[in-house]
Amino acid sequence: MLPDPATLFDLSGKTALVTGAGRGIGKAAAEALAGAGADVTLVSRTAAEVEAVAGEIREQGGKARAVPADLSDLEAVAGLAAHGPFNILFNNAGINRPQTFAEVSEENFDTIFGLNVRSAFFLAQMVVQGLLDAGQGGSMINVSSQMGHVGGRNRSVYCASKHAMEGFTKAMALDLADKGIRANTLCPTFIRTPLTAPFLEDPAFMADTLSRIPMGRVGETGDLIGAMLFLASDASSLVTGTAIKVDGGWTAQ
Repeated sequence: MLPDPATLFDLSGKTALVTGAGRGIGKAAAEALAGAGADVTLVSRTAAEVEAVAGEIREQGGKARAVPADLSDLEAVAGLAAHGPFNILFNNAGINRPQTFAEVSEENFDTIFGLNVRSAFFLAQMVVQGLLDAGQGGSMINVSSQMGHVGGRNRSVYCASKHAMEGFTKAMALDLADKGIRANTLCPTFIRTPLTAPFLEDPAFMADTLSRIPMGRVGETGDLIGAMLFLASDASSLVTGTAIKVDGGWTAQ
């Protein structure tokens, strides 16, 4: 009997946690996971945004709840365990404050590393501990970046934070492989979102960006859905400790 490819991406009966879910990549991920059948918990610091997204998902027949939380507060991170366990983590909350290397302030360094590394690390640990306590397996998707594999002008701290995420994801994968818990990164190029809009509206920045993408365009949030569902589902059941780059060829050069 031939396998049914559609069933590989079926997330019915799975629970998912999506951070940064009020807009952009997180919103697209929450909608896609719910569309594939997962029961999704959406987290964002902005209550109105995340509640609106959860409401839209429910209106379309999906399962979703909104939990406003500031993930820079590790007590708030720990509190999310009450809504689990989660079989899927889309660890997406992050920040960037572009500066040249010589201009980087301690405050910006600490803010970027605080959210992109510290909060992301302990959020993943919370989700993993919930799965271990429940005796369940799962898929941890840490949202990294093409900048986790290369350098970038005015992005020394952001690059460092995403290289750190790539490292701890590989170590997670090794520590958890025999527990049925997989850990991988999703690494986008520049994606059109409210966060990137101010940069992409700058003609000089856009021209430079497009010159580095062999496929000749920046990404849309929909470009990430296939890779994200692959990592979340049984379609990637033997995939752990790796990075899926959705970068139009940026890092191939």
